[in-house]
Amino acid sequence: MSASEGREIQASFRGIVGRFELDVGFVAPPRGVTALFGPSGCGKTTVLRCLAGLHRIQQGHCVVGGEVWQDATSFMPAHKRPIGYVFQEASLFPHLSVRKNLLYGAPAGRLPAEAGAIAFDEMVPLLGLEGLLDRSPEKLSGGERQRVAIGRALLSQPRVLLMDEPLSALDRKTKDDILPFLERLHGLLSLPVVYISHDLGEVERLADTLVLMENGRVLAAGRFVDLQQDLSLPLIAERDASVRLEAVVQGHDPAYGLLRLTVAGAQILVHGAPAPAGSRQFVRVQANDVSLSRERPQATSILNVLDARIVGSSTLGHDVNVVLGLGAQGEGARIVSRVTRKSWDDLGLHDGCAVFAQVKSVSMTGFRSPVS
Repeated sequence: MSASEGREIQASFRGIVGRFELDVGFVAPPRGVTALFGPSGCGKTTVLRCLAGLHRIQQGHCVVGGEVWQDATSFMPAHKRPIGYVFQEASLFPHLSVRKNLLYGAPAGRLPAEAGAIAFDEMVPLLGLEGLLDRSPEKLSGGERQRVAIGRALLSQPRVLLMDEPLSALDRKTKDDILPFLERLHGLLSLPVVYISHDLGEVERLADTLVLMENGRVLAAGRFVDLQQDLSLPLIAERDASVRLEAVVQGHDPAYGLLRLTVAGAQILVHGAPAPAGSRQFVRVQANDVSLSRERPQATSILNVLDARIVGSSTLGHDVNVVLGLGAQGEGARIVSRVTRKSWDDLGLHDGCAVFAQVKSVSMTGFRSPVS
């Protein structure tokens, strides 16, 4: 499945919205998911509405694929912008079947293959909608309704897909059920997606680029994996702070249900289903699950004891956030550990110090292969 070729989004919006002052600017790449992340009330939805043309702010600039949607002298209205918009609640037409909801708003006639159209027959199985086409929306679960809303937005053949906390109204189990569908789409769509969430774990599974917001401003923007390990940003102070590693599958041990993976600077064992050797996965490593030792532990239940070097640290109350480079010289992938200041002092830890990082296999989470 493919979508229309997209190009980067250049956006900046400055002005007063009610009593709220917005001053943001960022560039979103032409493919993949750009997540707007920050606390409630920081302006994420306002930015999305500005991109959609639903709100015209005083000083706005929006260019998508070289086409000007807003600048100092012009403003393209919302109905002329080729966007798909998925809201928190799936607003389906109750009198139409799932099939008719999906096709509502789709361009009339059949688009030529060279236009890169998202095909109905390809999209339906990717979102797991095959058995739902003749149902009415009232007979769908919350997760099923949201998948239909996503499919409808995609079949409108957008150049940009905007998603405003599409999973926030769902319970945890339903979120976990729908995330694999979003991951699957992520790898196949060739258009930019701007995604809002206040769930860091959700962002971690989907985002390539992160725009970190606070009080109507951008604190930082860039590759998600880089901002996760930045000691100057609030992400690393989150209770569930973590890093996402890109790994290559080396093999699977069926007796113990363990995947053997290679990341830059180390080999790790992770609980997981069999996967083809050479395939790629993301692995989530939480800071609270990484312990440090100055000497290699003996007779331990922890399967991952990794050579590492401290490449940065910062104090957070009575704790210390530690950025580690894997490998004897710290030349490999970065992970983060959170230790008490007492442990830091008792072990004589310091920046540049060689350590052993210990990570339980059962604590690490693997998920979708990254886009190549």
